[in-house]
Amino acid sequence: MNTDAITTQDFDQICALVQDYFDGLHQGDTQKLRHIFHADAVLKAPGLRCNLEDWLSLVTQREVPARRGDAFGYRLLAVDLLGEQAMVKVLCPLLGHTYIDFLGLLKENNQWLIVNKMYADA
Repeated sequence: MNTDAITTQDFDQICALVQDYFDGLHQGDTQKLRHIFHADAVLKAPGLRCNLEDWLSLVTQREVPARRGDAFGYRLLAVDLLGEQAMVKVLCPLLGHTYIDFLGLLKENNQWLIVNKMYADA
């Protein structure tokens, strides 16, 4: 078995997940976001702790960046991949803030999902 091919495939899958994350944030698409998060995901920011459902509720209550005409300036900054776990660092300019998100991912049942999101305004 070629481990380089597996790593490349995993990296590509993670990049696709990150693109869905960016699209979901920019479009306010909670269904797209729900699809890439594990149901038990925990989201943390300074002064905020919530589960996935609470966070998705916050997303539905805020303005949609795409509808505001906000530029799509999201960027993948780093991926640290080891076996079936990965840590992804992304830049998310969102609603007048510049967030740096650290997304913890696990591969289970041959699918990468976000299990932890930690973020703060830079």
